[in-house]
Amino acid sequence: MRRGAGHGRGTSPSLVVHVALPSPAAAADEVSPRVGFAVPRAVGGAVTRNRVRRRLRALCAERLASWPAGVRLVVRALPAAAVAPYAALAADLDRAYAMARQRATGPTGRAGSRR
Repeated sequence: MRRGAGHGRGTSPSLVVHVALPSPAAAADEVSPRVGFAVPRAVGGAVTRNRVRRRLRALCAERLASWPAGVRLVVRALPAAAVAPYAALAADLDRAYAMARQRATGPTGRAGSRR
């Protein structure tokens, strides 16, 4: 994802979340948030990576209604995600998303307010 106004990154021990907020004009066109997952080989073998991806997909599905329309996320798993309990993974996702969202909106709380 591009960096700059409307884009932010949040980290936690097991995840990195990149957020791209829609512009006000584009927000009216988009209906639901879009989420992509990146689970590299460093996380583990294929079975482990798929299990982590399934867990992340379930966690994001639980949160879709609370995310703004048109927001795009990329959730990148770190090696710690392979051994993290579900509750810890959920807390890490919430923490990283909140951090990324704050960085994307800037100090005024509006997308595109940085720089």
